[in-house]
Amino acid sequence: MGCCYSLPSTVDPIQDQTTDASSEPRNGRREDPPLTKFSFYDLKMATRYFSPENIVTEHGSDIVFKGRLQNGSVIAVKRFNSTVWRDPNLFVEEAQRVGSLRHKRIVNLIGYCCDGDKRLLVADFMPNDTLAKRLFQRKHQTMDWPTRLRVAYGVAEALCYCNTAGFASYNNLSAYKVLFDEDGNACLSCFGLVKKINDDQRTTTGSVNPHNMTYRFGTILVNLISGKQIPPSHAPEMIHRKTLVQLMDPYLKGRFSMDEATAVLNLAIQCLQHEDQESPNTREIVAELETLLTRAEAPSDEVIETTTQQEEVSSSTRISPLGEACSRMDLASIHKIMVSTAYDDDKDFIELSFEEWIQEVKELQDVRKQGDQAFVEQDFKPAIDCYSQFIEARSMVYPSVYARRSLCYLFCNEPDKALLDGMTAQSVYPDWPTAFYLQSVALAKLNMNIDSTNTLKEAAILEAKRKHQ
Repeated sequence: MGCCYSLPSTVDPIQDQTTDASSEPRNGRREDPPLTKFSFYDLKMATRYFSPENIVTEHGSDIVFKGRLQNGSVIAVKRFNSTVWRDPNLFVEEAQRVGSLRHKRIVNLIGYCCDGDKRLLVADFMPNDTLAKRLFQRKHQTMDWPTRLRVAYGVAEALCYCNTAGFASYNNLSAYKVLFDEDGNACLSCFGLVKKINDDQRTTTGSVNPHNMTYRFGTILVNLISGKQIPPSHAPEMIHRKTLVQLMDPYLKGRFSMDEATAVLNLAIQCLQHEDQESPNTREIVAELETLLTRAEAPSDEVIETTTQQEEVSSSTRISPLGEACSRMDLASIHKIMVSTAYDDDKDFIELSFEEWIQEVKELQDVRKQGDQAFVEQDFKPAIDCYSQFIEARSMVYPSVYARRSLCYLFCNEPDKALLDGMTAQSVYPDWPTAFYLQSVALAKLNMNIDSTNTLKEAAILEAKRKHQ
């Protein structure tokens, strides 16, 4: 797989591309062909008329298609909204600017289309999915700790190179923009380096800026530690007052270095600083992560999922009433089911001890019961208040409390908070289908439909496993 060296006559190579000879290109390349100008027809044919079946990533407004050129080259194509880049000259200049970058940790931009009002970018195709899929949609093999360290270091290397090359910002940096090449190495998508038009990223003093590149990298570090999808603006809240043990991905099953994980968490905290506080620069981040990499690194292909010994749920698996209600986003039915099950799902999960009987804890249990009563009566805001008071005062909380507050947030049209509670319930009780079901509803409310569908399927798989235990 590679760039397109011979193309149909409908493409017009541009000869003024510049490359950085000092950077190390990916896959041992010494030279790259010039940036190529594609016609819209070429890309339409390559992607089969931009078929939904050819969508490889879809996150918010970012939709990327897989395509195949007539010469057999496999490409990734990003199509911009017609209202973006009205000036064709500015678009071409920006494409050439990004196309000049060549680094082993950055996906190569190999061409563009500026045909009438059409604006598209073309890059090398990365065959092994995104970090988001590996962490958030896993079904088979868990990404081990050494691999996660390598991913963090690779992304940091890419960002440091971008800074050195004059690219001080990156659009919506997230786990969706981290791709894996044919060798299993983490690479940063070049599409995020293209400047966004009319993107106001100003913040006030003392606030966090979710658009800031260092802040976003901190979010990726939290992703790697926890294995969970987190709205960027909620990353500080996710780690606030949490111990490392509470944050660590339960799928790692304790197979990680506590010292290394602590260092990564501390680095994430530094990256997630307020705007008026000093956060580390990319060189400092690279240096810190480099010291954490062990000599005996796991093979890079360990990041690739395997399908051996996989427990698949057949298409005939009957989804539960809760699953059906969540797939329809029927909040009323979800509420009815959760009221009827009460705390049956996790009644044995948290072992009660003597402290449960002392007066202070009894009062907290009364607060929870008040929240339960408000929940049953569909008085969701008071229920949120009671559950929040209970959660903030307890070191160990029933997963059902988070689940109930998550549903309350959904009723109050706050899906981002509902998602966070669903993820927290999962961190407390990793294989609990209800936590996944509620996340799927919240993701759908946030218009993250592919993630919602995959999470719903994962919940159904967990349910099927529980039935056969």
